[in-house]
Amino acid sequence: MSDKTEKVAQEPATGGGLDEKYYIAHEDNFLDPLAQTETQAQATMKDLNVTDDDLLEAKEVAATYSLDDVKRLMSHVYKIHRRDPNFPATIIEKIEEFLNNEDIFANPEKHEHIIAEMKIETALLTNNSPYAEVRAVVDNKDDPDMPASTIRSWSIGILFACIMAFINGFFEPRFPAIFVSGTVPQLLAYPVGTLMARVLPDWGFTLWGVRHSLNPGPFNKKEHMLITIMSFAYDSAPYTNYIVWIQVLPQYFDQSWARDFGYQFCVALSTAFIGYGFAGITRRFIVWPSHCIWPSSLATIALNSAFHSNEANHAVAGPFKSVWSMSRIKFFMIACGAMFVYFWFPGTIFGALSTFSWMSWIAPKHTVLNAIVGSRNGLGLNPIPTFDWNVVTAKLDPLYMPAFTTFNYFAGTFLSMFMIIGIWFSNGYSTAHMPINSNLPFDRFGKRYNVTKVLNEHGTLDITKYNQYSKPYLSAGNMTLYFWFFAVYSASITYTILQHRNEIWQGLKSAFHSIFKSNTAAKDEVQVSDVHMRHMRKYKEVPDWWYLIVLLISAGVGMMSMAIWPTGTTPAVVVFGMIMCAIFVIPIGIIYSMTGYQITLNVLAEFIGGAISGGNAISMAYFKTYGYLTCAQALNLAQDLKLGHYVKIPPRILFWAQMVPTLVSTLIFIGLLQFQLHIDKVCTPEAPFKFLCAGENTFFTAAVLWGTVGPQRQFGIGSPYWSLLIGFPVGVVIVLAFWGLGRLYPKNTAVRSVHPVIMITGALSWAPYNLSYVWPTVPVAAFTWLHVRKNYLAFWSKYNYVLSAAFAAGVAISAVIQFFGLAFTKVEINWWGNDVVAQGCELTACRLQPLATGQAFAPRPNGTW
Repeated sequence: MSDKTEKVAQEPATGGGLDEKYYIAHEDNFLDPLAQTETQAQATMKDLNVTDDDLLEAKEVAATYSLDDVKRLMSHVYKIHRRDPNFPATIIEKIEEFLNNEDIFANPEKHEHIIAEMKIETALLTNNSPYAEVRAVVDNKDDPDMPASTIRSWSIGILFACIMAFINGFFEPRFPAIFVSGTVPQLLAYPVGTLMARVLPDWGFTLWGVRHSLNPGPFNKKEHMLITIMSFAYDSAPYTNYIVWIQVLPQYFDQSWARDFGYQFCVALSTAFIGYGFAGITRRFIVWPSHCIWPSSLATIALNSAFHSNEANHAVAGPFKSVWSMSRIKFFMIACGAMFVYFWFPGTIFGALSTFSWMSWIAPKHTVLNAIVGSRNGLGLNPIPTFDWNVVTAKLDPLYMPAFTTFNYFAGTFLSMFMIIGIWFSNGYSTAHMPINSNLPFDRFGKRYNVTKVLNEHGTLDITKYNQYSKPYLSAGNMTLYFWFFAVYSASITYTILQHRNEIWQGLKSAFHSIFKSNTAAKDEVQVSDVHMRHMRKYKEVPDWWYLIVLLISAGVGMMSMAIWPTGTTPAVVVFGMIMCAIFVIPIGIIYSMTGYQITLNVLAEFIGGAISGGNAISMAYFKTYGYLTCAQALNLAQDLKLGHYVKIPPRILFWAQMVPTLVSTLIFIGLLQFQLHIDKVCTPEAPFKFLCAGENTFFTAAVLWGTVGPQRQFGIGSPYWSLLIGFPVGVVIVLAFWGLGRLYPKNTAVRSVHPVIMITGALSWAPYNLSYVWPTVPVAAFTWLHVRKNYLAFWSKYNYVLSAAFAAGVAISAVIQFFGLAFTKVEINWWGNDVVAQGCELTACRLQPLATGQAFAPRPNGTW
């Protein structure tokens, strides 16, 4: 880097990017336009958060652009990013001013400086990602000769996929469950791959012109990422296992035929691969576009880059006048080790650090105090609620989530708190007789709803028993949760139509071009795509019909399963569920890819499934599976596709690297389920290995309430909670209101920073979560995104996502060792620091208006008391 560039990079900008002085003719020809633009580029560097190296690279590319190129590319950037909350508003204003100034294009000789500046901005935006968080960890270069699909990568990937499936599948019924996150195999893959590169001989064979060797050379980043993707492609037990559990066991529906291996395998395989079909078909909408950054993927890539980075360790300025020259991998090891050690304190030694409900300790039995500030059973209004990183990241990870996501999410949580307070303290819907923030259903006596009291011997609703017992009732927190769940679904579709219709239209045109593509269309498509998409054009793309075949075969297997086995479920449930997924996968996929937060369809699927199931809980459960689970699975797989996109793994290799481990993992999961179903007293309080089946019990309760009792009795006209359906139009109104404000005040930073859908999702943080799990993210996000990123960009770019991955890995490894070393062997540490977290109302949730034994707050469903 030249001395001149270094000097400019350190000095503050002295004017806007489109100062009026650049619109006059320059008679003083001795001025160098590039030098003048270099000073101006300081403002651009600040707005786009680019480093000196980014700027130098952009200048080289800018020299190749014509004015027509700049106009065309900037028009595309403006159209796509105009309302992108991740994109700097000041740059949008400059682009708009540039495109609207016709004199620039009519008399370019008069505007050489502004044209030179816009060329540099165009290069910055199109030669690399326009987002600093992506540039920080994703390389904008590619080596097509670097192998990804090797014997080594497939061996390690399949092995780790099997291990992940076994551990996570075996311990799923346990309470608390043990779950190994994808960070662990990513960490282990590097030493294993490096060891194989050192000891294995270069023995191999040639197949179809490609040589496959036991040792193709040094273990590289593409192999590493492929292993990572394979290991967590399907690392959680199939959702259909929950259905099988409640079908088979006698304490649930006692349908012994559901023990059949073929049935279990077919329904599991169907739901898994339908997700792949949707992910592949929608990838042009939620994977390929540059604005779909998938924030949670960046920490995974940062860890991958830390192991394989060859960059020189230049010293960078950090906070508190510090200077950092440490490599990323060394930084990761130190941060991971520190978190590993520290997590023993909130995890085992000093539990109060995890649930730091210090205000509740003042008066543990004070109902109102604990209802407001309690971290376990209250609303969690606490300025210092935790010192546990696992709690901080329970809802959002503030290190990799965009700051606007964190702030909008917290705002939604905080504002909706007053809705809960108003309902509970006014005894609205009789909620004062129940805990303020519980996710459990209650009966008319204020006790937990006993679903077995309304079922007959066949596991279906006995209307006589139901009329003699009680309707299910919801707490104030649960009511608020459902209201905003209904709102977020309508808000998501409305927001996507208003803000992202151009991107969807581009995706549809891309799909059309993929079938009937002319040379001109293909050329234009490549030129306006981002740098990573241009690199991926070197590799053969997976044809859409591959994914379509996967989708159709999977749906066929699911429908066949419903027809062959006596599920009492029509095969049309598979179709209806897929239609719901098809409606929502693009809207919530776009929001997820831009904000890092996934909107789940579980409540809507339960609502619709219960309405059409005719009192059949199993039918409702399958509609929920095909409507909600396949969509969630599709988004997770789309995120994996983005990982491969960023690291430049050939798409066809990635296709098989997702398919094969999923098939293998499914076989392991079903084999484990066969064993678990034969464990004596499983899913009872006397179960061995603590296989108490908390998730299965919750699933059974939801199946009965939504499938057997049905949403008509809960939310229909005349039912207790029909008014909560107002949430559907409220979601539309909120989005329209902020869209209108954006049109009236397009340059207002505050209005632009509001994401109404994410704000609504913040209101979903209740029952059983509360502010204690949301507020801690705000100061962390403010420090790292608003202070460190703004003032120490090079430091932030180098270490931020590595720190996120390091903390996640430290927590995961520490938690597993603590469990097997202490909890599994029933070793407990009993002292005040662990006992204080569960006292008074924090141990047993208090009611504002408790009922005497046998006293009811509402009549029976038949109207009698």
